[in-house]
Amino acid sequence: MGAAVTPSPVLTINLSMSDLTHFDESGASRMVDVGEKPITRRVAVAEAIVTMRPETLELIRDGGMAKGDVFEVARLAGISASKRTSELIPLCHLLPLDSAQLDFTCPDTQSVRIVARVANQGRTGVEMEAMLAASVAALTVYDMCKAVDREMDIHHVRLLEKSGGRSGHFLRDDTGESES
Repeated sequence: MGAAVTPSPVLTINLSMSDLTHFDESGASRMVDVGEKPITRRVAVAEAIVTMRPETLELIRDGGMAKGDVFEVARLAGISASKRTSELIPLCHLLPLDSAQLDFTCPDTQSVRIVARVANQGRTGVEMEAMLAASVAALTVYDMCKAVDREMDIHHVRLLEKSGGRSGHFLRDDTGESES
């Protein structure tokens, strides 16, 4: 038999329906009315990590993938995804974006770190646009490399930072905790 599984600690969060902005008082889903919110500069930064065999990353770096330049195709996919977020996430607003940028780094011999930065001048944030950009870029890396490595993992899709708007600045620190 395998090792015993230790249950995760229980996290208790006290929320009411009024804390969940995408639901009305009766619990019905809704798109938040942002019409009265002021227009401010909104920026969000998100990441995704793709782990793979070292040989796969070496092929990517050497330009040896049959489908082409993996990072450039993934960059274009992520930018395109950021512009189509409202088509995929039902309650997201259609937002004009001022910029979308994706950067790729290789922190070790088997990982690609994708960081997406999205900005606009608007009434609501661009967190979902940044997270979708990072996610789709990671999926594109997988798609372009799956012929040589089907065991790649995509993980740590998460918001790293956001600024602008009423809730202020959010910055994830190195321990995975957050501060406002």
